[in-house]
Amino acid sequence: MRPVLGSGRGILRYEQFTMQAASADGGRAGAVVNARSSDPSKDFITVGRRELDEKAFEDSVNRMQKDAGGTVAVFVHGYNYSYQEAVFRLAQLSAEVDGRVVPILFSWPSQASVRGYVADRDSATYARDDLVHLLATLSRSRTERRVIMIGHSLGAWLVMEALRQLRLQGRDGVISRLQVGLAAPDIDVDVFRTQAALVGRLSPPLTVLVSEDDRALAASSRLANGRPRLGAARVDDPEIQEISRRGGIRIIDITTLPAGNAFNHDRFATFAARYFAAAQDGHVASGVRQAGVYLLDTTGRLLSGPFNQTARIIAGSQ
Repeated sequence: MRPVLGSGRGILRYEQFTMQAASADGGRAGAVVNARSSDPSKDFITVGRRELDEKAFEDSVNRMQKDAGGTVAVFVHGYNYSYQEAVFRLAQLSAEVDGRVVPILFSWPSQASVRGYVADRDSATYARDDLVHLLATLSRSRTERRVIMIGHSLGAWLVMEALRQLRLQGRDGVISRLQVGLAAPDIDVDVFRTQAALVGRLSPPLTVLVSEDDRALAASSRLANGRPRLGAARVDDPEIQEISRRGGIRIIDITTLPAGNAFNHDRFATFAARYFAAAQDGHVASGVRQAGVYLLDTTGRLLSGPFNQTARIIAGSQ
């Protein structure tokens, strides 16, 4: 089998992994895992791995979706992710939804290094055509299939670029099968505005998860000469509310959720598993079916906007 665990760029490849939850002592067990864990590699072990061609990949997805209600979930990882880390993160998210979706990882060649940010941006651009190809492949199913796609951090930029490319190519049928979420998106706010305008409104609405204290995105903003990142936006910002209104976009502030590390960049894991993947059977959270701005308060309730400073104090997010 060809090595595919490095950061080098190459052709699109397909692999199938079989993962199993690990017990506390490192053995195999049917353990309950926590999506907030900062190191999912300690929660799972790999018990099987095989390389596939595209036809075998399609056949495998078709077989698995019969047990998953006709829904597949594509996770596009972010900056500073190795292939192994992305595989384990997907296993973590998949365990949270208990097999109700077919989990698919789209892994692009990150340098998996804090200092590799510029190279990672180039690599994400390099992978854009391959993500478009994957989405087109998944849309070829003759059965009714919903594709849930979650892009995290720089992966969210890649997701928006793929949607933009699909729209420019007139492949509206591919887009119509998608339910898209962006978690802590590392996207310049102005760039996102132009991307969203071209992509147009999605059904269900595009969902964006933000945290104003995201330190990783604060660093990204500094590298961009202070340009604000979408994933660190404040939902009481009139500019953000206008983006939501014009684009028919759901923007949810999840700052109150616990983070797995000091960067506050991984809060999406629990929320994404609960709200995005559960959409395959219509269990979208009450009150979040429509576009708009929302705030997750300290009790787990979603408050709808617009917000003022008083509302923020009540929600415990100040």
